[in-house]
Amino acid sequence: MSATSIQKADIDNKLEREKNNLLNLHEALNKSNTNTHNMLTILQSFENRLMKLESTVEPVYNETEMLRRRQENIEKTMVTLDNVLGYYHVAKDVEEFIKEGPHNCGLEKYLSIMDRLVQAHNYFNKHNPTSLELTDVIRVYDDGKEALVIEFRTLLGRHCRPVPPVMILDMISTDEELPAADDIQLEHLPEKILTELSLISTWLFTNTKNTEYMKDYTRSRSSMLIKSLQGLKDHMKTSTGNSAISLFSMANSPAPSGKGKTPKDTPGRKSVRKMAHSFKRKAATALMQSPFDPGHKRQGSHVELPKEEILDVEVDIYITELSALLKLIQSEAQLMSGIIADKHHRNVFDNIIQEGLDAVIKNGELLAGNAKKSIAKHDFINVLSVFPVLKHLRSIKPEFDFTLEGCATPTRAKLTSLLSTLGSTAAKALEEFAVSIKSDPEKASMPKDGTVHELTNRTIIFLEPLLDYADTAGAMLLLHGEQAAPSEAVDVKKSKLKLADYITKTLSALGLNLSIKAETYSDPTLRPVFMLNNYHYILKSLRRSGLLDLIHTWNKDVGQFYEDRINEQKKAYSESWSKVMHYITEVHEPISQQRIHALESSKEKLKDKERQNIKDKFSGFNKELEDILRIQKGYAIPDPELREHMKKDNKDFIIPAYRMFLDKYKRLNFTKNPEKYVKYSIQDVADVVDKLFDMSA
Repeated sequence: MSATSIQKADIDNKLEREKNNLLNLHEALNKSNTNTHNMLTILQSFENRLMKLESTVEPVYNETEMLRRRQENIEKTMVTLDNVLGYYHVAKDVEEFIKEGPHNCGLEKYLSIMDRLVQAHNYFNKHNPTSLELTDVIRVYDDGKEALVIEFRTLLGRHCRPVPPVMILDMISTDEELPAADDIQLEHLPEKILTELSLISTWLFTNTKNTEYMKDYTRSRSSMLIKSLQGLKDHMKTSTGNSAISLFSMANSPAPSGKGKTPKDTPGRKSVRKMAHSFKRKAATALMQSPFDPGHKRQGSHVELPKEEILDVEVDIYITELSALLKLIQSEAQLMSGIIADKHHRNVFDNIIQEGLDAVIKNGELLAGNAKKSIAKHDFINVLSVFPVLKHLRSIKPEFDFTLEGCATPTRAKLTSLLSTLGSTAAKALEEFAVSIKSDPEKASMPKDGTVHELTNRTIIFLEPLLDYADTAGAMLLLHGEQAAPSEAVDVKKSKLKLADYITKTLSALGLNLSIKAETYSDPTLRPVFMLNNYHYILKSLRRSGLLDLIHTWNKDVGQFYEDRINEQKKAYSESWSKVMHYITEVHEPISQQRIHALESSKEKLKDKERQNIKDKFSGFNKELEDILRIQKGYAIPDPELREHMKKDNKDFIIPAYRMFLDKYKRLNFTKNPEKYVKYSIQDVADVVDKLFDMSA
């Protein structure tokens, strides 16, 4: 069989198979169409039945829903009816509980009863404002409201206590040995009482227009603030043994001070006094470094030494009182935040602090008033007590301003006014002191011995403590001086420069006044001694206290100026030895050295004229040396170092010349009585110099 035949047969077989397949497909399609038709018939039948069911069930469903709604409305109506019926009987039902008061029946239960009365009151007001039941509800409601106000007042009265002084001292303490102030929290009231007060005040604020409870709160807390401050003052006075002293009841100095020792400080007291300690130390140092040592008391001049403590305990108490007021009003603001509604915070807070703030401000104004009286009396040392108060007030005023934010403008202005009053007083004291230096009378209290003048001593005692308050004192001069600067233009650097300028001018005025005073001495030698003592005391005091460093920020030549003036006065003083030197340096009719050698080698005798010349020189030297001893032992150089230095200079000036003079003539037989003329050996002259500046010699 050929290949073509085989291929044809194969194609025919495939064709046959495809025809069979096509036939099977047609059969399957027909079956599918039949099944589809049957399914559509079934679905149509189901839909018809479902529609019939819906038409049957829907009326039943609607009826059931209506019944459910009716039942719900009936229940609501019954509840409402019960409530409404309750409103008619609520006054009678709760009257006994209202009479018992919140303390007996429990505050939460009492407040829920009051809520029922509020609801009844609202219902009758809206639906039946003329009913008798409303009258009963109002009566019981008013009684309940009054009982809540009374309970609020009673809780405050029963549980409010002044803050113990020791707790206040610990709270404001900045002593490193004590806990930081931020770690100490005041507990004015127990937690349970705070909660009850908060519940009562919240209910009254929400449901009534009654503000009586806020007035009660204001009166109670204001009273506690005053008592806390007064208790602190009494405690501090008692602990220092000065309970009888009162700055604010005295019309004299703002810093009266007794000499009695105070008892040992309590920890709180120690921390309080730390702020003023440096001030007192400076003043005390100025006194201890007084130029008048025991062996060299000044003559003809009286020094009224300041008292042991320049900053009196009352001023210290006032500084503490300022800090205590700040901490207490801060704690009051925190306490009221949970009791008084935010809407009334600032107004209530303003009223709470008013009396305490006024008391502290008044004490500060009295301090300023007493300082002004001291200025009028030229009692400037006592005015120094204003500066620690000023410094402290300036340091805590930002905290005060933050705490008083939102208060009435007059309240916020009070501390600013006090600061301005104290500042202007301090500036006036500084200016008046400088004027008093310039105008001090020429012959006032002139020391007969040429020692340091009382004016110089007073000036140093006044200026030294200012170093600890340089920025404060300088700022006051800038803000309240003759050429007042705006506050924003004042900073620490400018303030210190201003004080340095002030001190420089004051010392310049002092130097000029001392120069004029020195001219009143009839003894020309006493003038340089007087100026030397004063210049040396000023320079030494400036260096010891650190004032010189401050002054050098303004004028770096001041220290050298005093060094130069001291050297000038030493040179002027040395002129007092000119008469002594006149004889031993043989300014008049000297005998030549050649003549001395000739006399010694030839054993030639002195001529009568030469003998007399030598006798006159020795006699003149003896007389002048004795006169200097008689006069200058009455001079005073109170500083031991300067005194010894002056003696050494005198010895270095006199003794070498006297040694040459003595060596030149002691071997010559110019007299039969050498002890009559050669009265002083080299050591004797040194001993005479050692007796100078000492009245007891």
